[in-house]
Amino acid sequence: MNVGELKKIEVVDIPVPQGTNIIIGHTHFIKSVEDIYEALITSSTVIKFGIAFNEASGERLVRSDGNDEELIKLAEDAALKIGAGHTFVIYLRNAWPINVLNSLKNVQEVCRIYTATANPVQVLVAETNQGKGVIGVVDGF
Repeated sequence: MNVGELKKIEVVDIPVPQGTNIIIGHTHFIKSVEDIYEALITSSTVIKFGIAFNEASGERLVRSDGNDEELIKLAEDAALKIGAGHTFVIYLRNAWPINVLNSLKNVQEVCRIYTATANPVQVLVAETNQGKGVIGVVDGF
């Protein structure tokens, strides 16, 4: 590892409001939002969710979708705070991560799940000359 290029490591607090769960992961393609949406919506008839995904190149947009405006906004805000390319954030209501994790892991674009929890979350973000990347999470107290 060339530590000379490491600019900083930041601790990013991510809110997890009462009654919600959060899933944070890494994916590799802009089509991820659509495929994650399908995995979630087919998991339950009562699930509410918001998804946001940070692009890693070009304009580096935050793409989002879901079926609950409040949860979509929470996911967008969290993704922007994290700021690392190819990171996705999902907020859930009326479902638990255990109800959707296997479906998410089977989405072809999903590379890894960092956390799935209702606990307070801090995301550890490293910044180099190239950009930002998630190096870990603190899940709980």
